[in-house]
Amino acid sequence: MGITKSQIYTSKQNQLATIFKVLAHPGRIAILQYISRQNACICNDIVEEIGLAQPTISQHLKELKSIDLIHGEIEGKKVCYCLNLAKWKEVQDSLNSFFNTTKFNCS
Repeated sequence: MGITKSQIYTSKQNQLATIFKVLAHPGRIAILQYISRQNACICNDIVEEIGLAQPTISQHLKELKSIDLIHGEIEGKKVCYCLNLAKWKEVQDSLNSFFNTTKFNCS
């Protein structure tokens, strides 16, 4: 596949595409759902819950952190993760804006 011509799209379109790309993996969705049910969690807890290898979980967490959907705080040798609610609100607002301006012209 060729190189994406991201410069021909608006920053909002590129931002949404990046978010959807990161969210496109079911393992990341499972991680987000798990984190959302916790007050805080540690990477090893995620490994036990999701059933993926620790390096795989770490890679997924890295991707989620890269677009600021989660925060990680180091506590000794452990990292506790939580959702970045401000970023989630921003994503929600972007999606609402998209759907609120979309015309549903098919029956």
